[in-house]
Amino acid sequence: MKIDALNLLCPLPVLRLRKRMQPLPSGATIRLLADDPAAIVDVPHFCNEAGHRFLGMVEKDGYLEFTVQKA
Repeated sequence: MKIDALNLLCPLPVLRLRKRMQPLPSGATIRLLADDPAAIVDVPHFCNEAGHRFLGMVEKDGYLEFTVQKA
C-alpha cells in the first residue's frame, strides 16, 4: 500500500499513516511518501512508539519514501 502525504506538514503525514494502517492486517507493508523534513524524525518515532517496524527511508526526487511494517 502507498500513502501520499506530499505537501502535508507535521503532524499530518504521521496521522495519515496511522489512520490508513488501522484496518490493515499485521505484517502489512506500507510506503509513505512525504516531503515534510520533520517526517525524518516523526515517522521512525511513531513506529517506535506504536510497535511498528521501520524498514527504511529513501530520498527520491524532492520527497522521502518511508517503508513501515505493521505490528
